[in-house]
Amino acid sequence: MRTIPHWIAGSETTGAATRFGPVYNPATGAQQAQVALATPADVDAAVQAAAKAFDGWRDASLTRRARVMFAMRDLIERHLDELSEMIADEHGKVVSDAKGEVTRGMEVVEYACGIPTLLKGEYSEQVSTDVDAYSFRQPLGVVAGITPFNFPAMVPMWMHPIAIATGNTFVLKPSERDPSASNLIARLYAEAGLPAGVFNVIHGDKVAVDTILDHPDIAAVSFVGSTPIARYVHQRACEAGKRVQALGGAKNHAVVLPDANIEFAANHITAAGYGSAGERCMAISAVVAVGDAGDALVANLKRKASEITVGPGRDATSEMGPVVTPEARDRIVGYVDRGEQAGATLVVDGRGLVVDNHEDGFFVGPCLFDHVTTDMDIYTDEIFGPVLVILRADSYAEAIDLVNANPYGNGTAIFTSSGQAAKHFQRHVQVGMIGINVPIPVPMAFYSFGGWKDSLFGDTHVHGPEGIRFYTRAKAITSRWPDAGHHEHQNATLQFPTAT
Repeated sequence: MRTIPHWIAGSETTGAATRFGPVYNPATGAQQAQVALATPADVDAAVQAAAKAFDGWRDASLTRRARVMFAMRDLIERHLDELSEMIADEHGKVVSDAKGEVTRGMEVVEYACGIPTLLKGEYSEQVSTDVDAYSFRQPLGVVAGITPFNFPAMVPMWMHPIAIATGNTFVLKPSERDPSASNLIARLYAEAGLPAGVFNVIHGDKVAVDTILDHPDIAAVSFVGSTPIARYVHQRACEAGKRVQALGGAKNHAVVLPDANIEFAANHITAAGYGSAGERCMAISAVVAVGDAGDALVANLKRKASEITVGPGRDATSEMGPVVTPEARDRIVGYVDRGEQAGATLVVDGRGLVVDNHEDGFFVGPCLFDHVTTDMDIYTDEIFGPVLVILRADSYAEAIDLVNANPYGNGTAIFTSSGQAAKHFQRHVQVGMIGINVPIPVPMAFYSFGGWKDSLFGDTHVHGPEGIRFYTRAKAITSRWPDAGHHEHQNATLQFPTAT
């Protein structure tokens, strides 16, 4: 069976690994490979390779770093089909969705191509007599990323292009469920001219994660995953003295007002709720139907959910693929069972779906609940599957209160034809990313991505301007150059210096 190795110091290796994890094809249910699970020694080898490469890479010119990113961008585009099919085979999402993921990740690489401009400092002349002041930003050193299974290409690309372009070296620990994309990215970096050791990939489970969080030579950790693990990562890494950004889970709402175009809203909510089988941190999983919008919206969503073609990711006719593992499938089905038991109305039931010629695949069809209340598990928990729940609100004010009472604050959307309602919503909803008639408000790479409340631990979002700040430290310099030919001197004073 094929073994997926680590990538350390520019080459593949299984290192000291004695444990291996299964990598499934979710469409068939068959194990297609095994991945090496790192020991602490393997993690340390990657960190030491990154530390050895840091001095040379930190001193590389901004022009050289930008050229590597330009080359990397072209290589990703050339290998778009290969990357997308690899993701479809290991994650399960359809190829067209995987292509969209890679393309959005590539936008961060494009942003990093502008690093000569993004790292410009500031300069102030004559802040005091013959004194100038200026500032610039420098890299941290070895930094690490711990990323989830649902976007094996895009989420790591939220991190490593910015970290590398700013002069750091990087250790990536991707999900062990779909690890191959990270190894291909490593090979493309090498082809783009990135020196060995600047980008390293370590596969593993909690052993690898804890070693990264505790390692004294790692200066910063970026994480995306569930809220309980994000909280754990933030606490443990902070205790180890690291800079941390830890993005957690979500329960993203779509508020639909009676004045909305219901057909338009249903189309976009269907795509946002069931795309990638709901395995997205920005998926719409809860719809708040306000007043008269409810019945018409449910009827449209029921029809559209029932029309979705579910099948293997490699099939061009498939609109939604399987979920990632049998455990994920069983967990999602368990939530649907409990939703029924709690009294919610199951409008569309996707349990027990069997796809022809893929009877052992990890498939769950679209599920739709109506008349859900805020105390039900299907509302309070992040299901991470194709389960969409509808809550009813009598008024816009009640809908706002419902969204703001939720402990998560990742993304939310409003569907309305009222500019006044939209403007009020964007100001008063307590969520980090807002969509106005846009169901998945993931910002472009030149903005930063991140939520509020239990969706973010730490105070820095990923990529964009906040990503530049996260991976660098500022220095402020105050300088004076006395005239070497002027022999008179002024006695220093012991009082606190002021501008003169």
